[in-house]
Amino acid sequence: MSTSGDGAGRAVGDRTLAKLFEDSAASHTDRPAQRYKGGAYGRSLAGVAVDAAPTGDYAALTYGEMREVVRRLATGFRELGIGAGDRVGLFAGTRMEWAQTDFALLAAGAVVTTVYRSSSSEQARHLLADPAATAVVVENDELLERVLAVEDEVPVEQFVVMDDTDSDRDDVHSLADVYELGDAAYDEATYRSWLDERDPDDLASLVYTSGTTGQPKGVQLTHRNFAANAAQVAEGYGPDADLPAGAPRIDEATQTVSYLPLAHVFERLTGHFFIFDVGGCVAYAESVDTLKEDFQLVQPTAATSVPRVYEKIYDAVREEAEESAVGQRIFEWAVDVGRRYHREELPGVPLRAKYAVADKLVFSKVRAALGGNVEMLVSGGGTLSKELAELYHGMVLPIYEGYGLTEAAPVVTTNPVAEPKVGTIGTALPALDWKLDTHVLPEENLGGVMGDTGELLVQGPNVTEGYWNLERATEEAFTDDGYFRTGDIVTQRPDGYLVFRERAKQLLVLSTGKNVAPQAVEETLENRPVVDQALALGDGEKFVGALVVPDEDALAARAEREGVSVPAEPDRLPASEGARDVVEGAIQRANESLEAHETVKRFELLTEAFTEENDLLTPTMKKIRPAIRERHADRIGSIYDEQAFADEERVRAAGDD
Repeated sequence: MSTSGDGAGRAVGDRTLAKLFEDSAASHTDRPAQRYKGGAYGRSLAGVAVDAAPTGDYAALTYGEMREVVRRLATGFRELGIGAGDRVGLFAGTRMEWAQTDFALLAAGAVVTTVYRSSSSEQARHLLADPAATAVVVENDELLERVLAVEDEVPVEQFVVMDDTDSDRDDVHSLADVYELGDAAYDEATYRSWLDERDPDDLASLVYTSGTTGQPKGVQLTHRNFAANAAQVAEGYGPDADLPAGAPRIDEATQTVSYLPLAHVFERLTGHFFIFDVGGCVAYAESVDTLKEDFQLVQPTAATSVPRVYEKIYDAVREEAEESAVGQRIFEWAVDVGRRYHREELPGVPLRAKYAVADKLVFSKVRAALGGNVEMLVSGGGTLSKELAELYHGMVLPIYEGYGLTEAAPVVTTNPVAEPKVGTIGTALPALDWKLDTHVLPEENLGGVMGDTGELLVQGPNVTEGYWNLERATEEAFTDDGYFRTGDIVTQRPDGYLVFRERAKQLLVLSTGKNVAPQAVEETLENRPVVDQALALGDGEKFVGALVVPDEDALAARAEREGVSVPAEPDRLPASEGARDVVEGAIQRANESLEAHETVKRFELLTEAFTEENDLLTPTMKKIRPAIRERHADRIGSIYDEQAFADEERVRAAGDD
């Protein structure tokens, strides 16, 4: 077992989240806190607690104005009978009212249990019944109906709707109703007493795991867990961080766009508790479909996202460039120049000249599409490919990749602003102890990166004490000396930076004894333009295979350039020899950057993308691997048909001769 990382500062996070917000509001009273878009919702608070925003544009609330809304909502919730320790579900998309409701419930002493907006009635049932939630705040009547469909199976007694509601039930209230109840009853001394009654070690929230490998578990996160993590992140990125002059930082001048689910702990910390702690302003995107418009309107200085979104931004830029006067060849040339420029510490005159041209033709347009003011991007919730990270840095859109998990509230590592290193998840946060358990790996270790490799174990003020009502799962999650088992395999490089390798449970062990990290293979495949999504296979098999969802537009364009015929109908692509030839060529090019035992030998094309709607992706865009394998068991069987593989090997050998 290899040990590194001596944490300190155990008093970190010595505040409740309600006091964190109150302190920030007192320090930044007249500065903008929230921006909200008009025409996006039927907000019940509009005209009651806040002014209606212009349709298609943003209005703003200062910290002082947001504080008044939070205080009155907290009082209104108390008037409804919600008190200290009561569990309350928050079932809505990312929007201004989500943030206000969260702080209000925490101030009232409640425990917030989060429910993804995309959750079905059955999923909502588990997320409300398991914690015995006595109230739920939903976004609109559509989500209210999902809860009411399982009303007899949950203990919910009070229903609150953020938007105007058509319900005439006595136990259904609009958020404006709650505000008006609170406005009539608000007393500052009483409100302060509720805050004083809470302790940093009180339970603040139950955040349920994504359920990629089974039933979601409720992670217990205290006020201290979240407040400590906000303070830990601030030490490297915040107003008082020790950074070189001119380096980007997150402070009261920061403007960000929030669009990831606030129900997920990543956005809840980085785009909510942390940003409000340092006095920044959060603008809420209308939806992920309006991001281009919202970025143009908001002109953010920073943004937080998951790798899949950064990949989609790149794909959109590539497609637009290839259809414009720039063209595919110039775009690919610019991409290569951008990556080389980032890799060079001191670029020579020829490379600088090429970069100036690439910047004018391509990179400046990408920055403009993101509003023109972005100073930093943060990536989490998955692994970002090294090649894509290099490109963003080369476009002067630096991405700082980190690593975290729900049980750590969630951030564990970040790339230092002064010295980010692509291909790594950075270094551990301050006040965090960590070590590697090297005993979890089979004899055949993962190759490709120098350093010690093992399961990452963590301990610190941001780490949960366990799972809700799951004593055995809690015991199994911790070592005898109190470290949390992350279940993630990482390598500590000689320079101290960590590299994420794979979830221990997802590691593929070939019948040859070789270990393969499937995410690394999938990222390499998905970097090819014709591959939209991929799932690597091979556990217990002789070789690595893959299920591939093609990018239909890129596939058609590539086929046309190569003079290959492919059908226009998506459902005919898997049987098309032309389509398979184009994708096989892309896979062969991807294989060139993989170790021999990692290369994809056989694949099957799919017509159905992995999405949240078909239950193959989590709300945070993680692949639900067991579900994908079960859904496409017949295709996997074809990949590992021994006779077919032997026949292909003979053909391949004959071609080599």
